[in-house]
Formats: sequence, C-alpha cells, structure tokens
Amino acid sequence: MAECILETEKMLVFQAQLGDWDNLNHLLVCKKTGKAAIIDPFFSDYWLNVCSQNDWQLEQVWLTHSHWDHAKGVDGLQDKQVWVHSNESLRGWSGPSNQEWTNPPNSSVIQKIGSLVVQAHCTPGHTPGHMTFIGEGVVISGDCMFLGRCGRTDLFGGDVIAQRSSLQYLRTILSKLPSDWLVLPGHQYQLSNGSNPTYITVEELLSTNEALMALDDDSKWNALDFLSFDDNLAEKARREKAKAQRD
Repeated sequence: MAECILETEKMLVFQAQLGDWDNLNHLLVCKKTGKAAIIDPFFSDYWLNVCSQNDWQLEQVWLTHSHWDHAKGVDGLQDKQVWVHSNESLRGWSGPSNQEWTNPPNSSVIQKIGSLVVQAHCTPGHTPGHMTFIGEGVVISGDCMFLGRCGRTDLFGGDVIAQRSSLQYLRTILSKLPSDWLVLPGHQYQLSNGSNPTYITVEELLSTNEALMALDDDSKWNALDFLSFDDNLAEKARREKAKAQRD
C-alpha cells in the first residue's frame, strides 16, 4: 500500500514497493492544484486508483530510466505526459513516451508539476539517459544511486566511467542541500549497518554511501563489487551489445 512518507506545505510524497523486483515507486502531489506526477510506475492501474480515490489529477509520468521494471506501467498511462531522456534511445528505448528531456550529462532542467518545481538532472552510467530528480525536499535517484551504494553499470547501455562522473556531480549538489532532505531510491537494499530503510536523509547518505565514499580513490572505486555481476542479466547485456555492434 502506498505510504505518505513526506508532507510539506506544498507537497505530498507517496512511496510504494511494487512488482517482482520490489521497485520503489514515488508519487508527487501538488497540494495547491491537486496535480500529480508518478515516477517509475510499475502498475498503472494502482496509481490511477490512488489518484482517483483522492481526487488528484495524474498529469505526468517521469522515468528515471527505461529498464523494464521502471517503465512497465507506462503502457497504461499513454494519455499522460510521459517523460524520458532522449539518450535512452541509445539502449533501444522507443516508447511509449511522448515527452523528452535533452539536457547534457551532469546538467539539469526545470520540471514543473502544478506549483512544484523540481530539477531534472541527467545522470548517466546505469543507463545512457538516467535521470535524478531533486527539489521540494526530496532527491529521487532511481538506479543511479541507492541508499548505501550505486546502480550496476554492466547492463546494455551502462558505462562505469559515466557512473563515476554522475556520482561526483550528485555529491557536489547534495552537499549544498539541506541535510534533512530525503533520498528516495529505485530499490531497497540493506545498508552495511544491517538496517533496510526505503529512504534516508541527505546527511546520512553523504556520510555512509559506499559508492560516494570511494569516488576519490581509484583502488576503492575499482574494488566496489556492486558495479557488475556475473548473472543472467549480465549475459543478456553481452548479447545485446554484440547484436548492436553487428547491426
């Protein structure tokens, strides 16, 4: 069930863990206008029902990236503004989406929903056009940055050098934010201290995230064991890369 994890003067933020991959979906609601944006919807009907029951207008869909588990719910939301970065086409994304961000890597543009104003940052590495959304008290980081680590870079379209650059970029931005802002990732993973939260503060993340703490040391960065895995997804990525090179 969707849980309201933050209420400010301007906004409601709901979080729900959905699907076989335990994806964390996030709904932003503008309290003034009743307009809402869903980030990475897994089930379209689920979020349409949440909004209908509360008389909110689901106006926009924001994809942090186009991996199946983050874009599955788009099929039932094609009458909304469906936003994705144009560079996701480099890994084969061809929709359904009808709006595109085109800002260069490690830069941002303004995204509005009702009276809410959010910065949409292009943070590639996990995928070519991965986005991170920052504003109004939250950082929605998708699979670029989890609470204790970062996303893998060995899937088709991933780039470990771009990932490191994106994390350096985000670290600089986060260090200037209020320390009590919440970081909301795309998946829940256990932290090194044994806790397993679905969000933490910016202050906690900056002081404990293993990937961020390894950025300035090549040996520490290269030793991170979560940047790649020897699994079925990795094998599929190798086949996709080989096919793309042939084509």
